[in-house]
Amino acid sequence: MNTNDLNMALYEKMAAEQDKYRDWLKSQPPEEVLNHAYEYTIREDIVMAMEELELTDAQAKALLESPSPLADVYRYFEKLETGYMDVIRDSIESRANEVCREPEELNPMVVYLHSASYATKHGETDAYWLSDQANFSCKVAIEQAISTHYGDNRLDTASAVQEVMEKFGPERMNFILANTIQHKDADGRISRDNKAWAKTIPMPEDKELFRRNAYLVVDQVNPGLVDLFTRQARKTVQEKEKGSVLQKLKQELPAHKPAAPKKQGPER
Repeated sequence: MNTNDLNMALYEKMAAEQDKYRDWLKSQPPEEVLNHAYEYTIREDIVMAMEELELTDAQAKALLESPSPLADVYRYFEKLETGYMDVIRDSIESRANEVCREPEELNPMVVYLHSASYATKHGETDAYWLSDQANFSCKVAIEQAISTHYGDNRLDTASAVQEVMEKFGPERMNFILANTIQHKDADGRISRDNKAWAKTIPMPEDKELFRRNAYLVVDQVNPGLVDLFTRQARKTVQEKEKGSVLQKLKQELPAHKPAAPKKQGPER
């Protein structure tokens, strides 16, 4: 096995180990789940890091020999002195400082595309959390609108789209739909036309952030209905944009005034 194969084998072994751990955890009572919440989160991050990490042949082989490499790495991590609590304390102080400052006007219709760490560094955590909460609410609203307006094997797409767009605006609605379609790129129930459109919508450049946005996928309704909803959403937004452009042009054009009558020369 070459280096890439060894790393892939280790990643798959760790991922399978985490799947088994997840299944066990789901069978436990709530109190026990809470007791293991921290461990579960760290193990998830280890698996995610392993997906991108490239160990040497010797390193990968050494971990592969372990019957439970993920648990081994977690136990090692547990012994390390990390700056985790320092980060927590800094976050509390930074957030308190932001609240003390005069809050800027935040537009709830604007989608924030940067990561939480970027937002913290640039003093934009309010915008980040406002957008994150609105994103999830929009995702749920799309699922509810589709369910509400579907009946007799027919989806009233116009009503469903209008309901969501009035509350969250076209930019956020398009973001959630595009995020959903990009995460469902292999799903044949989504049209190629909608898949091509989804790639034109701005998404987080950070790959890790994009993966974490999987929780914003519209997945509580049939993908075929999501495809119909998206087609109508694109049409509605396009018509709205055309109407805005025409209105702007009308406002910019000077008012039409009737031409003054030509003066008649003296009769000869």
